[in-house]
Amino acid sequence: MDAVTLHTAARRYLMERYDELEDEYAALPDEGRSAFGYSYRREAWRIFPRYNVIAAILEHVERLDPDRLPEFADLVDALSEAAETAQSPFTQPASNKTEAKAMAEERRLFQSILQDWATRADLPVEPLPYRRVLTPAESAERQKQLRQRWGLVGRSWHPMLAEPTPPDVLVLMEASMWSEQALAQVRAALHDMSGGRVTELREYGADYLVDVEMFAPQYTGAEGVWSDDTLTWIAFASHEGTVAFGGRLAAALEAEWTELDRWRWQGL
Repeated sequence: MDAVTLHTAARRYLMERYDELEDEYAALPDEGRSAFGYSYRREAWRIFPRYNVIAAILEHVERLDPDRLPEFADLVDALSEAAETAQSPFTQPASNKTEAKAMAEERRLFQSILQDWATRADLPVEPLPYRRVLTPAESAERQKQLRQRWGLVGRSWHPMLAEPTPPDVLVLMEASMWSEQALAQVRAALHDMSGGRVTELREYGADYLVDVEMFAPQYTGAEGVWSDDTLTWIAFASHEGTVAFGGRLAAALEAEWTELDRWRWQGL
């Protein structure tokens, strides 16, 4: 097996495992997810620490560049280390023994699966689009570029800035971007423009470089700003329920998206 296949298998497993655990947690009765219920302590504490640790491991794994992976044996070691040591603000310190046990079990499960993969000569895995966590230097450089080119303030943009929003900035209701049809429209416009990879800077948490197929200008609890190396466009999703587009991407959406008017933001 080659390193790319192993790395893809790890990413895919962690993504799918996260979704599985999140769905399991969401399926609990309301009282099962209440911080004050006994069933919360018994059921929810058994589930949500697992997807927190899976998210931490996935972020660690995606710090490796799929285009520049280490040799196979070194990659196995790196993935095993991620399983054992990856942390986030949601994984430490453990609040109780149940949480600590759940996270430890999830780490061991991934390590066991990894060791099984490493002994195989072949492993059928569907490819995944490129996604990599940016280094702090890369994040700082892109933020600086966006400040100079687009007037980014911190990691905030229109319509959240003090000055009026320019007329050529397209501001939509952020709910539009939860539509698969809308996302497809935006991604198609980017493909036609350049098709290059997109940087995603978040209000907090990891920043990413992603293929256009993974570009999703959505508010996830953290505001986000997106662009690419051309700096000819920008997108910003705010905590006020807006998503704004500027530059070539705004112009392309205005010209090509036939249902755009239903999503225009009317202001506060």
